[in-house]
Amino acid sequence: MPQDHITAETLVDREKIKTLKAQYCRFLDTKQWVRLRGLFLEEATFEGFGSAPTGSTAAQFVAGASGRLQEALTVHHCHMAEIAFDGPDRARAVWAMVDVVQFLDGREPIEAPGHTGFTGYGHYEDSYRRIDGVWYFATKRLSRIRIDPIPRDNPAALTNRLKAYADWVGFAEG
Repeated sequence: MPQDHITAETLVDREKIKTLKAQYCRFLDTKQWVRLRGLFLEEATFEGFGSAPTGSTAAQFVAGASGRLQEALTVHHCHMAEIAFDGPDRARAVWAMVDVVQFLDGREPIEAPGHTGFTGYGHYEDSYRRIDGVWYFATKRLSRIRIDPIPRDNPAALTNRLKAYADWVGFAEG
């Protein structure tokens, strides 16, 4: 599909893909593992994640993320999407990203040994497929340009804040 020919349907599909990405970040940060799993095709593959080795399946990725991040404080932000369509039911995107991962249980991140966590900056490269009108992640690749370690003597994170509602905007099972 030529990128210079934008239709109302293309704009709607872009918004659906942006919503999918927003759900990915929110479900990771609020530890909604079942919902996170529902965002991926069964055959989805992953590369560049500390939670799962390259080539992992969706089930392996979510199991790795939940095992690694359940007791961690995480914040994921993705923005400035560049979305291209490879056909009516296929798309790719590059997202600028920032993530904060801080282990509150004394573990050290593999990305920053000797520290309690890190702030990472880089890009997600995702591909998507639409099945029965619903967009899903088909591949997900994470590349980081910079990692800033969080030192052990860093003041403790303030975590006693108002928690997000899990269903504030609703969630349609896909």
